[in-house]
Amino acid sequence: MVATAGHVDHGKSTLVRALTGMEPDRFAEERRRGMTIDLGFAWTDIGARTVAFVDVPGHERFVTTMLAGIGPVPAVLLVVAADEGWMPQSAEHLDALAALGVRDGLLVITRSDLLEPDLALDDARSHLRGTTLEGIPAVAVSARTGAGMDDLRTALGTLVDRLPAPDDAADVRLWVDRAFTVRGAGTVVTGTLQAGRLRVDDDLELAGTDGTRRVSVRGLQSRGEPVGEVGGVSRVAVNLRGVPRETLTRGDVLLTPGAWLTTDTVDVRLDSGDDDLPRELTLHVGSAAVTVHVRPLGADTARLRLRHPLPLRIGDRAVLRDPGRRRVRAGISVLDVRPPDLRRRGSAAARAVVLDTMDGRADPGTELRRRGIVRRAELAAMGVPVDGLGSGPWLVDPDRAVTAARDLAAAVDAHDRADPLDPGLPTEAARRSADLPDTRLLDAVLPYAPGLVHRDGRVVRTAAAGLTPAVVAGLEALREDLAREPFAAPDAARLAELGLGPRELASLVRAGELLRLADGVVLLAGADDRAVATLAGLPTEFTASAARQALGTSRRVAVPLLELLGRTGRTVRTPNGAHRLRASGGSAPP
Repeated sequence: MVATAGHVDHGKSTLVRALTGMEPDRFAEERRRGMTIDLGFAWTDIGARTVAFVDVPGHERFVTTMLAGIGPVPAVLLVVAADEGWMPQSAEHLDALAALGVRDGLLVITRSDLLEPDLALDDARSHLRGTTLEGIPAVAVSARTGAGMDDLRTALGTLVDRLPAPDDAADVRLWVDRAFTVRGAGTVVTGTLQAGRLRVDDDLELAGTDGTRRVSVRGLQSRGEPVGEVGGVSRVAVNLRGVPRETLTRGDVLLTPGAWLTTDTVDVRLDSGDDDLPRELTLHVGSAAVTVHVRPLGADTARLRLRHPLPLRIGDRAVLRDPGRRRVRAGISVLDVRPPDLRRRGSAAARAVVLDTMDGRADPGTELRRRGIVRRAELAAMGVPVDGLGSGPWLVDPDRAVTAARDLAAAVDAHDRADPLDPGLPTEAARRSADLPDTRLLDAVLPYAPGLVHRDGRVVRTAAAGLTPAVVAGLEALREDLAREPFAAPDAARLAELGLGPRELASLVRAGELLRLADGVVLLAGADDRAVATLAGLPTEFTASAARQALGTSRRVAVPLLELLGRTGRTVRTPNGAHRLRASGGSAPP
């Protein structure tokens, strides 16, 4: 997919007609005035490749339409006429493309039969300097004489070849740019499918200003032909069952069911340091244009409150435009689609500090640490890969689990001291004491609370009750040592200081409180499971040195810990001596 952008008189539509043999201007008024008013679409085959074009308006009155057309496409055909050169409206097109992070395309100098193209080319290059499109290839053509058209087709083929391949397995998010009725078929919407696949009879979610509802795909067309399925990047027309045309508008979006979060509050990074940013702007993303309230937080970060929710993910790019002054104010990168409230004094300043550490990349470990506890489906819907983060409907960061386990243990002990004849806490009371949103999370936290078990509807102490007070005191001190650095096994001097000699350590291992790795090398019970969770964040194959660094420990601990994981079948050795985690089914991953 390629968007064609340029000034109203630069001959964009003429160029597209010459390339494709198709008329991108759909309305008689456009052809009469020689001016693109709405989005136009065309396509052509170049060798074995199919190149589709979205022809966007150039006039300043139709910038919103222009942004709806370029939002979902990966590359641009930036058109400048040799006899007119760079025009003021070209600058706003370039600002929008830069704001959206479009980095590839072609600079096309048209009407080269009317004037030498060199001046226009040099002028355009000067405007592109310092932008995301600096250095894109340039071609001079004349649609009237055909000069340069073969070079343009060759350049287009090269452009398509270097664009990244779309992810066929991605969740579908199709921004609607047109909606109309076809007699005998019903309602049809069109858009640019960036990734994923659509199939006839698919069930989808339709999200718009009136909320979200389920719809079904009756039929599909791509490049004017019926198809059973289509993948990105493609222009696609979707015939929807039972959806009245009048309920649809540009900016609605078709989604993979259950895979997206709609949000009306996002924290973003701005790509311009505009200190005088208006408090109300228009957010352009995909084909949508939504009024937003802007609350600056840091030097280049802000919170946006949207007039109505949109399906957004971490890392999404969008444009903030001032419709009153008719100019792009900033490009944004979405940092958080579920940000915390800023109700307390100082919370905005604290949030700005956190946002300064965020880069708009959905890193699984970082996002889980930041949120502490989160539903797996919700984290995935934010755009975060969740494979390797554990199983079950909830995910718990290890540090958050340690804190919850400490609070839970303290609550159990306090209850038992107050009422020794009724030991342990009921499940719901235990959940509240650990500040957990769901009782099912107790089972995720208890591995970090040795000596506690969840059974018969209560969380109770078990093995530690049979230990001497001195050993229990040493164990509690050791738990505190290992709370922040769970793999920093104490040395002999520290164990002696805690009163934990070989016999005491052996009793704690038998009681299930400690995990013995080697003589004098012990960690808290469950450290092996926690190590597997940490090592899942490494590349598929990793060395003992990489494991040591990831675990934050020494070779004295890392080597016997890896040997234990190998003996218990959770890792395997590779032919080159490295290590690899086994898949959950028991076989080594490929």
